[in-house]
Amino acid sequence: MRLISKLLAVLVAAFALYNLWIFGHIVYWRSHNPSASAFMNQQLAKLQEDDPEAELRQKWVPYQQISPNLKRALIAAEDAKFVDHVGFDWDGMEAAFEKNLKKGHIVAGGSTISQQLAKNLFLSDKRTPWRKAEEALITVMLEAVMDKRRIFEIYLNVIEWGNGVFGAEAASRHYFHTSALRLSAGQAAKLAAMVPNPRYYDDHRGAPGLGRKTRIILRRMPYADLPD
Repeated sequence: MRLISKLLAVLVAAFALYNLWIFGHIVYWRSHNPSASAFMNQQLAKLQEDDPEAELRQKWVPYQQISPNLKRALIAAEDAKFVDHVGFDWDGMEAAFEKNLKKGHIVAGGSTISQQLAKNLFLSDKRTPWRKAEEALITVMLEAVMDKRRIFEIYLNVIEWGNGVFGAEAASRHYFHTSALRLSAGQAAKLAAMVPNPRYYDDHRGAPGLGRKTRIILRRMPYADLPD
């Protein structure tokens, strides 16, 4: 029993230290830009397995240098209640669960922008109960430390948009040969439609359904609320 107690104490201490390390990064990133995310590092490692010289395409741009069209498109597509919730959209999660149950496999995630950012910054892309629990805890930290605009600014700069393509500026250059600031409403809606499966759409830009998703997002964009 004493050995089990000691092992439990070590595990609890390790868990606490790990989350303190995460919390420290979140506090630092409130006023400093992250140079990379865990997900970016994982994708770079995969690319370098085939090409040791491979590099990611990503360039940080400030919030005000990203088109409002893209901001509205992402909120319309990924998290309509972003400015109102405190990290979790319970109605959206319930709807996603019911949709997945009906289809018999995962077709909708229900994750908010804050949850997606928590995963991208610190976690792997593996679906495990531990990862979801840790994602929830990191989401709480993000919402407690950062305002919505800062969360969204980081999200816009680290989100994956293709094979080795991360962030709004790199995606705008990669797909439309323009800056993130100059994206049209249609271009922004198409980028937002790619988010659930960016590497696939990078290789299949005329994929069935992408145009339909783009049109749906375009119709929703005028109703998207942006953070102050």
